[in-house]
Amino acid sequence: MMPLLPPCSLIGMVHARALPGAPRHSLSMDLIEQKAVDEARALAAAGFDALIVENMHDAPYLRCAAVPETIAAMTRVVRAVVQAVDIPVGVQILSHANSAALAVAHVAGARFIRCEGLVFASVSDEGLVRDACAGELLRDRARLGAGGIAVWADVRKKHSSHAITADLAMRDWVHGAAFFGADAVVVTGRETGDPVDGESLAEAARAAADMPVFVGSGAMPQSLARLFGHARGVIVGSALKVDGLWSNELDAVRVRAMVTARDPCRAAHHA
Repeated sequence: MMPLLPPCSLIGMVHARALPGAPRHSLSMDLIEQKAVDEARALAAAGFDALIVENMHDAPYLRCAAVPETIAAMTRVVRAVVQAVDIPVGVQILSHANSAALAVAHVAGARFIRCEGLVFASVSDEGLVRDACAGELLRDRARLGAGGIAVWADVRKKHSSHAITADLAMRDWVHGAAFFGADAVVVTGRETGDPVDGESLAEAARAAADMPVFVGSGAMPQSLARLFGHARGVIVGSALKVDGLWSNELDAVRVRAMVTARDPCRAAHHA
């Protein structure tokens, strides 16, 4: 089920421009699709191992309520990216629209989704996330016959308050995600671009056993060697953009720097 990603993988974020219905929507669907395809091709050509297409520009996000126009637009964009590259493509629909992301991935030919709120509760930017989605999501996957689509679950996710689960250690989050059917877990800092806590990452890796662990925020060229000591791969967005700002265009120099820093890590792993 899991896409076969090599050790020391780089997973690049493709931030689709604001989609129809979003407050910041301004571009035609043709241009939104083309920009996503151009970014995807640039990252694949540079040596990235996988991509995640996300509606990051749609802020402020609807929580657990992907609307029809978002699902339709994401399906179009993801399908175009899948057809444009020869590496695995994943889907995330903000916020917490995990069953919608699964449906998009299934129809568009993507290989995995990044899932918020698979287990436990939290308070996100969008409000209270009261119910974990694993039971519904995995039933949807079975109903759709989409068993080949992997679920990468964020644990103790960024942009959220976790006071509700303050008595849970990182290992509890990882064990919960594994028990409820996650195929991989994603560990983040407190917000977009924020480095992960080293002890939390190490604890997640110990608890995950054979389940892949990915870093979901704050990776930089100079931190890759340390992160790859515990993680199968890193998901990179902000660090690839002009001035390190997620909403800017790709910066070719930053993209090359990330790949250049990754390559010796991978070579050392295979030595």
